[in-house]
Amino acid sequence: MLRQRGPGTVALILDGVHVRQRGESWLDDINLELPDGMTTLIGPVAAGKTTLMRVAAGLLPPTEGRVVVDGKDVTSISVRKRSVAFVYQQFINYPSLTVYENIASPLRLEPSFPKEGIDRRVREVAELMGIGDLLRRRPAELSGGQQQRTAIARALARPADVLLLDEPLANLDYKLREQLRADLKSMFADSPGTVLYSTADPAEALTFAAPTVVLGEGRVRHVGDPAEMYDRPPTLAVAATLSDPPLNLLPGVVRDGRIECLGASFPAPGAHASGLRVVLGVRPHQVALEPDGLEGLAFPAEIRLAEVTGSVTFLHLLLAGGRHLVAELPGARLFTPGEPATVHVDPAHVLVFDDNDGGLLARSAAEADLHG
Repeated sequence: MLRQRGPGTVALILDGVHVRQRGESWLDDINLELPDGMTTLIGPVAAGKTTLMRVAAGLLPPTEGRVVVDGKDVTSISVRKRSVAFVYQQFINYPSLTVYENIASPLRLEPSFPKEGIDRRVREVAELMGIGDLLRRRPAELSGGQQQRTAIARALARPADVLLLDEPLANLDYKLREQLRADLKSMFADSPGTVLYSTADPAEALTFAAPTVVLGEGRVRHVGDPAEMYDRPPTLAVAATLSDPPLNLLPGVVRDGRIECLGASFPAPGAHASGLRVVLGVRPHQVALEPDGLEGLAFPAEIRLAEVTGSVTFLHLLLAGGRHLVAELPGARLFTPGEPATVHVDPAHVLVFDDNDGGLLARSAAEADLHG
């Protein structure tokens, strides 16, 4: 189980961590201080999430920098001697052992853990993970969700200061992910130790609502509240990381106080030099086929494909200049490929980024007026 420490304790510190392998930079100057409680680490594939977790666990030494756990520099300490528990993306359980013995295995290898306390600890974490009635089974007799619960229970059983979970739900089907995600959120809400949870799924970061580290290309892009970052992302990279379905990106340019985009225009958010090139970020659910009385942006388009999921329809459209745009429409709707359409976007929902550095200029023209 995670150890209890005093309030405000910084349990895990990554100080100037670099990792270079085969001439490539895998992590670049990572500086993080993670207090007790849950922190979410999110980034796309190849962002460096697993590398960062492996460095924190002691499985991969950093090329430069330090790893500090509970105030102690553990950079050169082996993984067995670190007070860190690790849950991998793949279900890693001993196939020949029962669930009980899988959970007990790290405790039997811990010299400081009292042998008379093993049975109580095993049953305690098994009940916590909802597998208390499965202790006599072997992994082959379990579902995928039960196997991952066993792996997490084994990690929780050993006393540790830090628990690392590297995309633990990625290999589960949708229903199991939803169920286990809710269980983990409840379990870690008041965790006494430090939990670092890695994911590539924006829904998980938003659901956990924990402080979130956005990682990209081996660098920390931003740290903050996931809902705030979603609503007002500081950069295009952060917006793209927290958007699922992916953000629609359209080119624009500032001219005479307005932003022009594919033949349409709207008031520029703030005062910017004429000729400034921008990128407009539009989320699929904010694209409509009817104007709804709003004087928004209107783009002529051609319907290319309709993906019906049941509750929503993803409509793929071709705009002028060969630009593609996806609209997320409620309900199951049928369309004919090749049909013309007009798509509408409310400028108040447009994210405007500087094309040069990717920084957010403003969330909308209305926000620019409010914030000067």
